[in-house]
Amino acid sequence: MPASGELNTFGDASTAALFAEAVARLTQTGGQKVEIDFAPFRETAALLYGGPWVAERLAAIREFFDRQPESVFPVTRGIIAGGRRFSAVEAFEAWYRLEELRLRARIEWRKIDVLLLPTAATIYTAAEVEATPIELNTNLGYYTNFVNLLNCCALAVPSGFNQRGLPFGVTLVAPASRDGLLFALGAAYHRLVGGRLGATSASLSQDLPPRSGPSGRNRVRVAVVGAHLSGLPLNDQLTDRGAILVCCGRTRPAYRLYALPNTTPPKPGLVRCARDGQAIELEVWEMPIEEFGSFVASIPPPLGIGTVELADGERVKGFLCENYAVAGAQDISGFGGWRQYLAAVDARATEFSPA
Repeated sequence: MPASGELNTFGDASTAALFAEAVARLTQTGGQKVEIDFAPFRETAALLYGGPWVAERLAAIREFFDRQPESVFPVTRGIIAGGRRFSAVEAFEAWYRLEELRLRARIEWRKIDVLLLPTAATIYTAAEVEATPIELNTNLGYYTNFVNLLNCCALAVPSGFNQRGLPFGVTLVAPASRDGLLFALGAAYHRLVGGRLGATSASLSQDLPPRSGPSGRNRVRVAVVGAHLSGLPLNDQLTDRGAILVCCGRTRPAYRLYALPNTTPPKPGLVRCARDGQAIELEVWEMPIEEFGSFVASIPPPLGIGTVELADGERVKGFLCENYAVAGAQDISGFGGWRQYLAAVDARATEFSPA
């Protein structure tokens, strides 16, 4: 997130409060808050309309624009016509400036996996925008106009409503080709916020399907169901090997989950069964294939890596448990997943703890 003092809400106090709630949600789910220098992103955003990239828009429609300028909406016409003022020298100078900003942004990306921003710093009425369209639309693009120029991917997610009942959203941003990470994180975040599906009366499902596709040739996907989940004690065995979260989902309803006794940290065992199976919550991570061997070698018995079938039919490598180890172990399949079981254990401990 932007460092303290760099969050610009254009005077909208509700945005600052709602954004703080969003940061707290991601932190509570295992995320680590890291404040970065937002300046290279902000300065890149200013180039989109303040630099010669406007001339590219003119080039795209120049023949039509020169022939029928009156057919273009006046505000848009003024912006596009501004592309005529830039020289070729200025275009190259701006390109060099963008390359400098890309290098500075790359330094910040080394510190983080995902950048969390307000989708818009504030919200205006249509009348306000019509009165001062250039200034207010520039404000609305404050946290988004850098994305294409810095070759990023981004996903906007609903994040509540302000005191006026107007919607607020956050945007998850990552370097190019990290879309799978944003899909998974955005889906998990959206479920935390809850609410309806857009303007419909339908409630947001708590069991969103995983978003997945073929792995890269030099990477392998691994399904985890227990202590390797995001924010849990062994997750660093994945992240230390350069693994990234691809999706959150469930197995097909063909498994049972058991709480394994005498394991440190506590771990579950996933066992495939011929009947009476259930869908178990999981995460799918993707790691460099050269790291996969050392990861498998670090897994103690009775756990091992086999093939796990996801709800959509995809098969990936994943944690399975040998059958002998679940004899007498507590069957926790009814909880639907390891996190839910841990939450129930914590709730019971709190209920019966002495005052």
